[in-house]
Amino acid sequence: MRARDLAIVIGLFGSVGCGPAVPAAVEPVAKPTPKPEPPPPPLASVAERQLKLPDGCGIDDSNLDRTADPCDDFYQFACGGWIKNNPIPGDHSRWGSFSQIDERNLVLLRKYLEADAAGKGDSADAYADKLGGFWTSCMDEAGVEKAAPAALKEELAHVDKVKDIATLEHEVARQHLSYPGSSALFNFNAQQDLKDATLMIAWLDQGGIALPDRDYYIATDKDKVELRTQYEAHVAKMFELAGEKAEKAAADAKTVLRLETALAQASMDRVARRDPTKLDHRLELVGVEAKAPKFPWKAYLKDLKHPTITQINVPPPDFVTAINDLLTKEKIEDWKVYLRWYVIHDTADLLGKAFVDENFHFFDATLNGTKEQAPRWKKCIRHADHLLGEALAQPFIRETFGAEGKATTVAMVGGIEKAMNGDLESLAWMDAATREAAKGKLGAVANMIGYPDKWRKYDGLEIKKDAFVKNVVHGVGFEAEWELARIGKPVDRNEWHMTPPTVNAYYDPSLNEMVFPAGILQPPFYKRGAAAAVNYGAAGMVMGHELTHGFDDEGRRFDSKGNLREWWSPAVGKEFEGRAECVAKQFDGYVAVDDLHVNGHLTLGENIADLGGLKLAFKAWKDSGAAGTPAVSGQFTDEQLFFLGHAQSWCSATRPENARRRVVSDPHSPPQFRVNGPLSNSPEFAKAWQCAPKQKMVRENACVVW
Repeated sequence: MRARDLAIVIGLFGSVGCGPAVPAAVEPVAKPTPKPEPPPPPLASVAERQLKLPDGCGIDDSNLDRTADPCDDFYQFACGGWIKNNPIPGDHSRWGSFSQIDERNLVLLRKYLEADAAGKGDSADAYADKLGGFWTSCMDEAGVEKAAPAALKEELAHVDKVKDIATLEHEVARQHLSYPGSSALFNFNAQQDLKDATLMIAWLDQGGIALPDRDYYIATDKDKVELRTQYEAHVAKMFELAGEKAEKAAADAKTVLRLETALAQASMDRVARRDPTKLDHRLELVGVEAKAPKFPWKAYLKDLKHPTITQINVPPPDFVTAINDLLTKEKIEDWKVYLRWYVIHDTADLLGKAFVDENFHFFDATLNGTKEQAPRWKKCIRHADHLLGEALAQPFIRETFGAEGKATTVAMVGGIEKAMNGDLESLAWMDAATREAAKGKLGAVANMIGYPDKWRKYDGLEIKKDAFVKNVVHGVGFEAEWELARIGKPVDRNEWHMTPPTVNAYYDPSLNEMVFPAGILQPPFYKRGAAAAVNYGAAGMVMGHELTHGFDDEGRRFDSKGNLREWWSPAVGKEFEGRAECVAKQFDGYVAVDDLHVNGHLTLGENIADLGGLKLAFKAWKDSGAAGTPAVSGQFTDEQLFFLGHAQSWCSATRPENARRRVVSDPHSPPQFRVNGPLSNSPEFAKAWQCAPKQKMVRENACVVW
């Protein structure tokens, strides 16, 4: 049910370091006095938390490809050895240093869950019994296998009750409250009002398709046509596993594909959705009823147990009109087929081995090239993180993160913000009024580091040790109720949209905040005592990347309070758009995989953030007082170490199938272009590596935004 279209989430990072540490304090941009933070949780010793990392400069020589010229292909120079020596594990579709951090985090989370299940959890954890019970139910594979037929039959019995539009509505609402990620027919969730960032309202949004993107249903290229054929066969196979005869299953699969295609055709494409002004349509309940009178919206809200909701934004109004048209012309029996499919699809990973295997065969092996399934314990951790994430996070925080981790991050972020302030001061293309507004927005950025100040409560969530499917259904309903209860209320600016063990970070323009979970603030991404050059190149670039998101082509449309409004003068806005278009054209020229080019406009925000983040991190490092130290072992200068630290945080490998999917649906460019693209625009990089003007890593007409 939950979707955060405007929460701009960056890719994952990881790095190692050497030499002098980041200074303990950096003067930040002036901000309002923050609220007092709660005391940090108990710490494990730093030594206990360190991974075994290379000694010396922290740039592992075996990761390099010294046959490559750094001025022709820096990514290959920095990562060629890593790619050669690190094959993708069978249960992954891509692999990198950030994946390795995630694997380490999973091992820790497993330890806590197993202790909880054995009744040996930490007494400080209020929900150890719920976590232990959930873990026990999920790991009981034999029990799940035995219970699966009855569980599926019970869920499908609800669809059998659909006789007309009224009962169809009831089933749609039930599915939205019951299944992980369910978007049967449409999405309904709570988000901020785009023009009043203090208020939570309902968003009625496009959905109802199982393939990764609308283009999979519409595109006519050979690859997408073949995938649609494979998808139809997959749907038929799943219907057969649910008990249908082969002939009926094949016919029902065609019905599903036809209805999903109609919904896809009415959906906005991903590039259009990157413009927040195109998503702002406050129709309210009365407007929704006018556009789609066939669907009983008041009854739907009553079934969600929130009949008083009236404030509704509809990002794609045409999609709601299409729902009305489809409900008018399509037979109720065909809608029952569609809803049966969503019961099967949304619960597939909760059922027995046959369903799990077939679901993996299409969505993991075919779409992403994954060779083998992840072990069950990893899947169970993912489920627990999704449903009880802030309870599971608490022992993780105690063991892996504490006062020095928070202090280091605060200091580096302060330096990055100070560098951004200096950048704004020096921009010749920005007029005085826009500059002051931009500085005001920068000064208002909130930084959420490590973990929330206030943990979520799970007291009302029912968990049993022998009812895995029911536990998930209860968990989804609990989460949905928490989500829906926020509608019509003031925004909670202490709320997180990632759990603390997550290896990622994000900037949210509606909140004007950056969030750095504890999961990513660990070695080898950031190593205590490492050289400032390498740490700023890796971790500092993440911080600069997130900050730049506040001023990319999407984030710039929101003011300091998170309201969608035009605060740029027309001339300055036009200048920005020209500079952004330079970046879009640059990335349009890169071939991601086979003959598929990167979509420069889909990835524009991330590319601008990479370009700005690199520049800000370099400047913050130079201003920190830690620059200019002697080069380690005489191999590389400090400047070269900065760029190596940045590039090696992106060392990764991706299966071709996954790469093809990401070209269509991922707003991030492939890793090699996230390194070579920004660096080829950087005069500091060219100077550090003494690159000649005509070499590939030096663009003749460099793109400069921030």
